[in-house]
This record gives sequence, C-alpha cells and structure tokens, in this order.
Amino acid sequence: MYSTLVDNTPHIKVSTGKHEAHYALDGSLMNPLEAFYAALAACAAVYAKKACKGLGIAAEGIDINCKPFAGPGGPLTLAKFKTEVRFPANFTAEQRGIILESIAHCAVKEVVLDGPQIEFIVTEA
Repeated sequence: MYSTLVDNTPHIKVSTGKHEAHYALDGSLMNPLEAFYAALAACAAVYAKKACKGLGIAAEGIDINCKPFAGPGGPLTLAKFKTEVRFPANFTAEQRGIILESIAHCAVKEVVLDGPQIEFIVTEA
C-alpha cells in the first residue's frame, strides 16, 4: 500500500511498508509526473543491469538518457518516450542488441502499454 498525508506545504511524502518517496510542487524536488518519467529511466537501468548480469559482463559505463515528448493534448499527454543508450567501446554488437532488447521490455513501460486495462477507483474511506 502507498499512503500520503496531505498538509499545507509544497512537499509530498509517500510511504510504503519499506520506503518513502518525496516530491514537491515548488520545484525543490521532482513532482509526481517527473518521478514517473524518472521511473521509466530507472527501469531501463534495471533491465540493462539484469541483461549484463545474464551475459556475465559488467554494466559499468552504460549511459541511458530518456526524454518524454508531449502529445497533441499538451504536456500532460505523453506521445513518445525516447530512450537513448550509449555503450562503452568494449561492448560487442551482440551484447548491445541483447541489452537494448531487455530495456525495451522494462516492467514500468509494460504497465503503461497495458494501461487501458487498468481500472482506477477513487473512494472515500
């Protein structure tokens, strides 16, 4: 479960059983939409690391840059999310291909792609 207690500050703290995430509305921290984009970038890194582990190679030096592109509805509509990956010179073409394929299937991206099947419910407790 994720929970937050709303107060009058620009800060938001979300707690789970094990961790806390901090956001802000005043630019001092990421806002939740920026954190969503950051989660996509982090997921790419997780899958790159997993692929490297499976290949028996170090992930050191892989540089991942992500950029969201707004859709016709403005900044709150995501039309494209581009992930660019740069590899150190010692990675073979085969290794790069395996890592890129792994990144393409990151779990956060898969949730977004399956999004129309998600039911969001808001109720009063």
